[in-house]
Amino acid sequence: MINAPTRVGTSGRRIFVAKLAGTGVFDPLGEKVGKIHDVVAIIRLDLTAAVIGFVVEVGPRRRVFLPLTRVTAIKPGAVITTGLLNMRRFTQRPIETLVLSQLFDRVVTMNDGSGPVRILDVAMEQRRPRDWVIAKLHVQRVRQNSLGFRRGGETMTVDLGEVTGLLKTDSTQAATALIQHTEGMKPVDLADFIHTLPPDRQFAVAMELPDPRLADVLEELGDDDRVAIVSALDAARAADVLDVMQPDDAADLVSELPDAKAQSLLALMEPEEAEDVRRLLTYEESTAGGLMTTEPVILGPDATVAQMLAAVRREDIPASLATMVFVTRPPMETPTGPYLGVVHVQRALREPPQTLLGTIMDSDIEAVPPEAHVATVTRLLATYNLTILPVIDEDDHLLGAVSVDDVLDELLPEDWRDFDDDVTDRMMARSIDG
Repeated sequence: MINAPTRVGTSGRRIFVAKLAGTGVFDPLGEKVGKIHDVVAIIRLDLTAAVIGFVVEVGPRRRVFLPLTRVTAIKPGAVITTGLLNMRRFTQRPIETLVLSQLFDRVVTMNDGSGPVRILDVAMEQRRPRDWVIAKLHVQRVRQNSLGFRRGGETMTVDLGEVTGLLKTDSTQAATALIQHTEGMKPVDLADFIHTLPPDRQFAVAMELPDPRLADVLEELGDDDRVAIVSALDAARAADVLDVMQPDDAADLVSELPDAKAQSLLALMEPEEAEDVRRLLTYEESTAGGLMTTEPVILGPDATVAQMLAAVRREDIPASLATMVFVTRPPMETPTGPYLGVVHVQRALREPPQTLLGTIMDSDIEAVPPEAHVATVTRLLATYNLTILPVIDEDDHLLGAVSVDDVLDELLPEDWRDFDDDVTDRMMARSIDG
């Protein structure tokens, strides 16, 4: 979190947005209804900037607009509302600026000729009840060297009129300060946050994320967003990120790219990772082969329970793949030797650490061929209460495994992330006035 300057009083109260972000929003009875996600302002050509409201996060993957007319008080650690929230999902209008998402890290120029500065924080000041404006910018000087701009200068707080370029969108604008507000987000929540950003800010956030974090986010994003991000990345960086992704997700993404772009990225990937992706691309959509991952947890019958539990504890193993281990003959990489069965983690937890997997494996779990339709896979997962299902070829070699999350992604509409859930609306909508 940025160390914002202390709030001060002049003609009115002053609040810095970095400290306001994440603040709880409460109804008049003191019940929490959400938290501040961003501040919405309208910046005019004369550099007057009116704050018109807040983007409030009211539940998982749901952000709504709270106009200032429905805010009765802004206190330390709390924003108090009239109790009325419009539960319609927030959509930014062209005239609006999201202060945290779009202004933080923007490089502007000091009018006194002292050079460029980067915006670290933005202060809003109260002029009258329910009337707030953007009044100050907390900035840091940007020094220039032979390699380009770098941060490292003094910080200061200036008026909006002391800078030029506030309204100009900078295609090279970083997202360092913005990223600090997303560090605790789960990948699915960060993906939802990125989905709400303008395209230039989506790319800026992607550039700041390390490869494993970006890979996790791309696995959760819709096709349009992740294709746009990968297409904008440097080819070498894009290939590195694809290497880290789960093979099935990487294959899905590559299949959405133009053929020339896809082939160039596959050529830059690590050979083993690229081979897995190419193999998955040969299967038809909506089949077990098209949905499966080629990297489930695989061990031999002579492996012990202790070795199995160590394998499923790996941080890079998705939860859906960690519920069981597949037992095969060598080789242990897909396509494997003959498939023998599975060992459920729950069963392994009841056994001594030295127990051999071959003595406790379940050989009754029905495997499916790669041509099996998603409807067949869904029926088997539901019938046997499984989170993952083995996929084998005609010679009983394990090719991969289909997990329940991949099936859900296939069954849900492509734009399911944008759907408004009527049930959620009814549960979350509040009307204190009756």
